Amino acid sequence: MAKKNLYFLAIIPEEGLRKEIHQIKLSAAEQYHSQAALKSPPHITLHMPFQWREDREQQLIQAISQFEFKAFPIAVSLKNFDFFPPRVVFIHVDENESLRLLQKQLSDHVRRELNIFNDTYKDLGFHPHITIAFRDLKKSLFPEVMEEFSQREFEAVMNVKGFTLLKNINKKWERLAEF
Repeated sequence: MAKKNLYFLAIIPEEGLRKEIHQIKLSAAEQYHSQAALKSPPHITLHMPFQWREDREQQLIQAISQFEFKAFPIAVSLKNFDFFPPRVVFIHVDENESLRLLQKQLSDHVRRELNIFNDTYKDLGFHPHITIAFRDLKKSLFPEVMEEFSQREFEAVMNVKGFTLLKNINKKWERLAEF
């Protein structure tokens, strides 16, 4: 039986902004003992993780590379922090119709070409954000974390020209292909 791996599609900020956000994730990890967000680069998820056979990885990359989006580049504004109680801290992404359209068209393409579904977003709706801390953040610490991050300010604009396919390798998300 061929080995299956986990993959997902995301927007990864350019290097300077990526490093700045990584430092915020690091400080949250050190201060609140929440390491899980460090297992992936800072990103905005476009398609939730899905399984795919590793021996068919080139087919996956090829099919995704055929996706065309006419609205690039997209200016994406990041402003301050927000929360999904009881564990998630994230950088807020301002409403953006082009980003919403990218996510929908990309999900439709992946479903049509590869029969991969992005079911989680059907239930929750697309809520773009950049996670700072989540899964392993203790619920008991959440009020303190909310208090701190509510006081902090963060502001940046990303000029999005494409997206990335990430692959889970040794329990960490690595960049596999840029589109």
